[in-house]
This record gives sequence, structure tokens and C-alpha cells, in this order.
Amino acid sequence: MTKRKLKPFVVPMMYAVSVIVFVIGMYFIERLVSNTSLFKKEENLEYVDSEIVEKNDYLPVINTTVTIIRPYQNNEVYIAKNFYDYEKDASEQEKSIIYYENTYMQNSGIDYAYQDNFDVVSILDGTVIDVKEDDILGTIVEIRHNNELISVYQSLSNVSVKVDDTIIQGQVIGQSGTSNINKDLGNHLHFEIYYQGKILNPENCYNKTPEELQA
Repeated sequence: MTKRKLKPFVVPMMYAVSVIVFVIGMYFIERLVSNTSLFKKEENLEYVDSEIVEKNDYLPVINTTVTIIRPYQNNEVYIAKNFYDYEKDASEQEKSIIYYENTYMQNSGIDYAYQDNFDVVSILDGTVIDVKEDDILGTIVEIRHNNELISVYQSLSNVSVKVDDTIIQGQVIGQSGTSNINKDLGNHLHFEIYYQGKILNPENCYNKTPEELQA
């Protein structure tokens, strides 16, 4: 049998075909690996499609509006003595009078009471500007908030803050206690709010933003 010589163009063509086959093969292998990684679900992940998002009415929404809260969290706390309001009738004003050492005084805040000690909390974020003991009013904590707003907490016990402390809304600053000026109230909190130097009725401030207050 005689040997046949390959024609000169055959060898380059074989190399070209081999290269093409190799490139095509690598392309399909890469696509296969890529698709496998893309669609592989991790066991600890949950996937949400657009249909669920559109139909779900309970997705959480971040509320950026900060309103004033009450200075306590116990729902059984009640008003023992109201703020003295000049616009109220005489009978309501009479209930807001403090009698101490043969002297009648208008109540400059609200007295919240309960049979047991209850936690007293800050109505907003702020900075403690004063903590002091008073023979008549008891232990007092004052907190300055934004927008020229100051909250005052009197008749406290077990105070847990000091001057210059940064306070967040709802943080416990102490507990209710007693005072000599309101002995008849027993365990209570005397609470006052000042806005732009004017004292306000706290009951008219709750659930409002500081910007909504009127001096």
C-alpha cells in the first residue's frame, strides 16, 4: 500500500476546525456553569416575587414623624390633679388648685398617680439640663428637647440620669415618688411642659410634633 501525502491546505484546515470546536465547547460549558449558579437557591433565603409585593397590604412603613408621648407607660396611671386652665369654668379650676401651708396655688402641670411606683419616661429625645432635690417639690429632672421645648419631671424617686446625659424618647429616667407640696396624692409624678418659655397643658401636647405646639 502506498503512502499518501496530505495536501498542503489540509493541515491548516484541521487546526482551524479544532480551534473552532474548542472555542464552541468552552462557550457552552461557561454558559452551563453560569446558569447553574444563577438559578441555584440557597437554603436559608426566601424569595419574594412582584405579585406578593403588590398584593401585600402589611409591608412595614418607616414613620419619620416624631410625636410627643406621655411620660409614663403604665396604662393604669390616672390624672390626680389637672393643669390650671384660665379658660376652664370655675368648678374645673377649683380642682386644679394646690393648697400648701395656708396658701392656694394654681397647678402649673399635671399630677399623674398610681398606687405603686411606675416608670417615668422621656417624652422626646433630648439632653438632661438639671437634676436636683427640692424640699417641697421632691426630686426634679429637666430635659431640653428641640424647638425650645423643655419637659420637667417632679416628685421622682430612683432617678437614673444625670446632667448632660443624652436621652432618647421613651427612655426611663426614674420612677414616680412623693413630694411635700402634694402629700395627699401619695405616689405620683408631677409633670410640666414649657415651650418658648411658656407653660403648656401637657394633655394638649401628646401625639403632636414639637412644631405643632403653640406658645
